[in-house]
Amino acid sequence: MARHVKVQRGNTLRCKGWKQEAILRMLENNLENAEKPEELIIYGGTGKAARNWNCYDAIVDALKNLGHDETLIVQSGKPVAIFKTWTTAPRVLIANSNLVPHWSTWENFRELEQLGLTMYGQMTAGSWCYIGTQGIIQGTYETFAACARKHFKSTLQGKIVLTGGLGGMGGAQPLAVTMNQGVCLAVECDEKHIDRRINAGFCDKKIKNIDEALELVTQAKKEKTPLSVGLLGNCATIMPRLVKDGFRPDVVTDQTSAHDELHGYVPAKYYGDTLNEAAALRKKNPTDYIKQSMFSIKQHCKALLDFQKKGSVVFDYGNNLRGQALKAGLTNAFDYQGFVPAYIRPMFCVGRGPFRWLALTGNPEDIIKTDQAALKLFPKDGVLTNWIALAEKHLPWEGLPARVCWLGYGERAEFALLINKMVRENEIGPIAITRDHLDSGSVASPYRETEAMRDGSDAIADWPLLNALLNCAAGADSVQIHNGGGVGIGLSTHAGMVVVCDGTKETDERIKRVFTTDPGIGVARHADAGYKEAIELVQKTEIRIPMIKN
Repeated sequence: MARHVKVQRGNTLRCKGWKQEAILRMLENNLENAEKPEELIIYGGTGKAARNWNCYDAIVDALKNLGHDETLIVQSGKPVAIFKTWTTAPRVLIANSNLVPHWSTWENFRELEQLGLTMYGQMTAGSWCYIGTQGIIQGTYETFAACARKHFKSTLQGKIVLTGGLGGMGGAQPLAVTMNQGVCLAVECDEKHIDRRINAGFCDKKIKNIDEALELVTQAKKEKTPLSVGLLGNCATIMPRLVKDGFRPDVVTDQTSAHDELHGYVPAKYYGDTLNEAAALRKKNPTDYIKQSMFSIKQHCKALLDFQKKGSVVFDYGNNLRGQALKAGLTNAFDYQGFVPAYIRPMFCVGRGPFRWLALTGNPEDIIKTDQAALKLFPKDGVLTNWIALAEKHLPWEGLPARVCWLGYGERAEFALLINKMVRENEIGPIAITRDHLDSGSVASPYRETEAMRDGSDAIADWPLLNALLNCAAGADSVQIHNGGGVGIGLSTHAGMVVVCDGTKETDERIKRVFTTDPGIGVARHADAGYKEAIELVQKTEIRIPMIKN
């Protein structure tokens, strides 16, 4: 019998304090927003919140009984120990999918997973920080806005964006494009994903006929009217056909789960009603399934390269499509750029990234009040003020009401202190503040966040580990370190964190430290790599970098 987890709302505590209760509610919120909740899969192929239901129940029980000076240790979705630590230490420490580098391959991971020894944590799935598609929407909006500024005079109006994937991450793309006044054609093989995005307000229309979809988006482009269409089909067949037919979108990208060729990506001939056949093949003959996936990924990526040759703006959106295509024999797979070096890195250099917060009692007014507080605190930040107006107009609540806005070094601590003050003065209920792992100093991923670093340090994984250690030292309430993320086992090391605003003065002190160390190590990382923006920021702040004589 399938289990359906709903997050508890209101002020009644089941745990010994709001710190523990907040983490429990965030775990439940993951499951309420999950793509496959019955399997504990939150998003991204097999990104899970707990290893199995017995482990989930044990985690819940542990949180309910966890003391104020105790720390729960979670190893790849399994609670393995509780230690007496300090009241200022994290209440929960999580490590997911981490393997010794020599053994850090999908083959070894799957063998260990089959033995019940590990699970894939993705990023916010295994960190219990997922807040539905709303969690990635501003980052997606910012990326398409940066694309528009660079290529189309700051707007996507009258432009068609062709993409693939409407799952937990990719599902934000249609709304992000229309919020930038553009037209989105998103190809998705699972009809349930399209329906979910339409029901949540992230996509306008579902179309099953390719010619009908092309007619709609072409007309919207001509009329310069924002529109998003979810087209039921498979990218590995649709994309090459569109190239052959002479269709030329203005922008092309992709967010299918290409990082996982077995449990994420779906081979070319399967979509809609035939997905059950794909699932049967995956189980019966995984070797053949992987072979079909890799061939399909190669054809899919080649189509993107063909669009680029015909004049479309093409960028990789961090799902390792290029890396998988290269592995499948497409030697020029990396001829188009990743989204971070193309659009996002200047923001990372100054510690700007995805600051997100959740209303733990479930009251939407708590988020609206914090929205207004942000507008008063940062009135000159045009991007922020525009974003909040768009978010309040367009974004639905998914699970616990939550918001994301990109804030820089200094701004995060200032806003977090204001939120905690609002809790203390009973203007709002308790708030949990977290972020995506995709941030300034919390990830090393040569095919995504750290692609083409100026000093060649793309694969140096010390930085996210230092980020996690620093956040433990600074007093975060939960800290996590993962392997794999959105690009796959062995290709990324990343860290997450949570601070719970319970209104206390003690939490003020945590905030001052965590929201300085967390983006601060990102600024230091980019300054160390030689980025001018980061170096200039360091000179204006209290960040101290030891001088090394040559």
